[in-house]
Amino acid sequence: QVHVVESGGGLVQPGGSLRLSCAASGSIFSINAMGWYRQAPGKQRELVAAITSGGGTNFANSVKGRFTISRDNAKNTVYLQMNSLKPEDTAVYYCNALIVTKIGTAFGEYDYWGQGTQVTVSS
Repeated sequence: QVHVVESGGGLVQPGGSLRLSCAASGSIFSINAMGWYRQAPGKQRELVAAITSGGGTNFANSVKGRFTISRDNAKNTVYLQMNSLKPEDTAVYYCNALIVTKIGTAFGEYDYWGQGTQVTVSS
């Protein structure tokens, strides 16, 4: 089994910073892309940032220059550093990981999601 667990959400004032962490554990052969998505009330889930196993990154236009994403491959962990937070960043943030694992007798790449962590930006 594979588990993906986020941590680090909370309440922060506008202009503040938060750091989210996401750790994958279990029967992992390798992890390809890892990323963060968010979903605000009444809106669709959207990609915030993603990082490949080689370190290539991709960001939503709304967070470019304010958020950074990084990963520690040895720890199977991805981080999202969020600076200059705005009220519109308020959402549940979900970690996503494309993980190669063995199910039955075959290896395959599967899409895993964390349970989500609330980020609220408010004064």
